[in-house]
Amino acid sequence: MSKLVTIYGGSGFVGRYIARRMAKDGWRVRVAVRRPNEAIFVKPYGVVGQVEPILCNIRDDASVRAAMHGADAVVNCVGILAESGKNTFEAVQAEGAERVARLAAEAGIQTLVHISAIGADAEGESDYQRTKAEGESAILKHMPGAVILRPSIVFGPEDEFFNRFAGMTRLGPILPVVGAESKFQPVYVDDVAKAACMAVTGKAAAGIYELGGPDVNTFRELMQQMLQVIRRRRLIVNIPFFAASILGGLSDFANTISGGLIPAMITRDQVKNLRNDNVVSDGAKTFADLGIKPVALEAVLPDYLWRFRPSGQYAGIKESAKNLRV
Repeated sequence: MSKLVTIYGGSGFVGRYIARRMAKDGWRVRVAVRRPNEAIFVKPYGVVGQVEPILCNIRDDASVRAAMHGADAVVNCVGILAESGKNTFEAVQAEGAERVARLAAEAGIQTLVHISAIGADAEGESDYQRTKAEGESAILKHMPGAVILRPSIVFGPEDEFFNRFAGMTRLGPILPVVGAESKFQPVYVDDVAKAACMAVTGKAAAGIYELGGPDVNTFRELMQQMLQVIRRRRLIVNIPFFAASILGGLSDFANTISGGLIPAMITRDQVKNLRNDNVVSDGAKTFADLGIKPVALEAVLPDYLWRFRPSGQYAGIKESAKNLRV
């Protein structure tokens, strides 16, 4: 019988790519999510019955234990960018990660892969950074042979970064950003999935890997590149950190009193994160240690941002028509 991997958060942005790759490699894949009825789209990643979404809440011991029953390997992709209700940074990224590792160790599972993030820092200014570091520490405490992957900002068709800002360009001539000079090293989602699958199959040594793409860009440069792809001209305006902190506080307050009905445009914790560069550290293990050559941003961005062009899928046809001679 083929081996079984449980992927917590396997229907999320990164998780679905890992699930697809593991199924392609012949593994049975159990996708553990809070809303399995919304994760049915993962089933066609394999043959009938090979990929199955199941109910799991990472805040609950019994739920997490049941999801990994009989598994040969476990992958934890669960993470949040903003808190919502009971899904706080502490509950999800620190306690949740600890729960997965502790129960995996109790079950005798030898292989655990955890998706963290560049910037995880126990002394970090933001709750996001601190809880990411707490989760990593807890995992290594229970399973010192685990593989931890720290990607920079992840891009791909379903990302919440380029898609979000490309959508904002439809609203007016100005594109506001916070931390325009902060540096990022965008990494393609399928490259992260490839690294995770190498770890699951024993082709990656234990330890922490920082995953970044081939290029380092400032936030402003990334927005300029995006604007070129979607063929729109917008004025990129940097919002000072002090003003962004006030805006984040107001957004947090509106989100809280509305019970989450009013989504936060940006949170104060996200503003704190944007004060720091998000690039691979000197001396860290990287894609090079895995033998993976990361895909460049310009090779993928046009494949999914075309829909934000003024003429959408017809942009290429209209441009070609301009070259016709009557």
